[in-house]
Amino acid sequence: MKEKTLFEEDLKKLQKIVEELSSGKITLGESLKKYEEGVKIAQSCSGTLAEAQRKVELLMKKDGKISLDKFDDADREEK
Repeated sequence: MKEKTLFEEDLKKLQKIVEELSSGKITLGESLKKYEEGVKIAQSCSGTLAEAQRKVELLMKKDGKISLDKFDDADREEK
């Protein structure tokens, strides 16, 4: 459940950054820092979503039977 909490927190942070950037009330320097922070958070969220997708694919690929295989870095390298 911790992974979901972190993902949800990151989405909230990203939304706040977008709102701040859209407001036009911060300086160019602050905007650049916020943008950089937002990119890092977005990349982290993207990685979390990609890992979740791989886990779902593992669930669906077991001879038509639904089962969960342990996901590790070796699986990641095969694709």
